[in-house]
Amino acid sequence: MVNLLTGQKGSGKTQQMIEAANIKAKECDGNVVFIKNSHNDTYSLSFDIRAICMADYPSIRNIDEYTGFLYGMISGNSDIQVIFIDGILKQSSVSLENIPRFVDRLDNISKRHNVEFYVSLSASKEDLADVNAEKCNFLN
Repeated sequence: MVNLLTGQKGSGKTQQMIEAANIKAKECDGNVVFIKNSHNDTYSLSFDIRAICMADYPSIRNIDEYTGFLYGMISGNSDIQVIFIDGILKQSSVSLENIPRFVDRLDNISKRHNVEFYVSLSASKEDLADVNAEKCNFLN
């Protein structure tokens, strides 16, 4: 399942994602991964969560490379059950126009590898009208 957390910049999405990740880390038997753009707020995450800072991977610059990065993580660790992606529009040249295709890809990964995704983005639901609502769940 792909879960989208939308809202304008500064609306508290990152804090909601951190809280949800900490809860998932307690509930699930597998691994939880939290992908973010910078090292800020890393210490708010439970020590059981694998925090990944995309600033450490500057050569991942587009949606294709980002998808490959996700596949690489999952192929290297089949125990990953949940992946949180905070602020996707700040990462890897992903734009609102790319989000429908990105959600489709996440949905395919989720179904094939039994991984749940939580993705936050600074946009409104109206901005995401082209996203297939059957492939995702809007959290707000």
